[in-house]
Amino acid sequence: MKKIILMAAMIIGFAVAATAQPRSIGARIGNGAEISYQHTLGGANFLEIDGGLGLPFDGTLSVGATGIYNFMIAQPAWTDRGEWGFYAGPGAGVGLGVGDANFFNLSVAGMVGLEYTFWFPLQLSLDFRQSVGVGFNGHGGWYPSSVGLGVRYRF
Repeated sequence: MKKIILMAAMIIGFAVAATAQPRSIGARIGNGAEISYQHTLGGANFLEIDGGLGLPFDGTLSVGATGIYNFMIAQPAWTDRGEWGFYAGPGAGVGLGVGDANFFNLSVAGMVGLEYTFWFPLQLSLDFRQSVGVGFNGHGGWYPSSVGLGVRYRF
């Protein structure tokens, strides 16, 4: 009985801790359009997960997802209201192309960016993401770098 009570208390504790962390959801526009989700993990560091459609090239439509763990490098106090943040981090991605050139790829990614969170629940970000990886059907190597604009609702 003690084990059951302890397990229930741990589950409730983890659920409360997970919901207490700031999160944001929105869109990132770069080399295509992506749905973007951020979840703060300990301090100001955060996990960003993006997934969406890439720009078609060679008659091929690409779909992909990227997960990046970003370290908050600096949070300068440039304004009285809102919060600025410089961040960078490593991650991984997966992609699939369908069309004239079918492919599947796995990649390692890196991101550097600047974000501004308003005093109301809106966050804007500008970032640079580069990926390099292994592709199947001839689409390996360096993937197009992406300068992205993110617009997210923070809750």
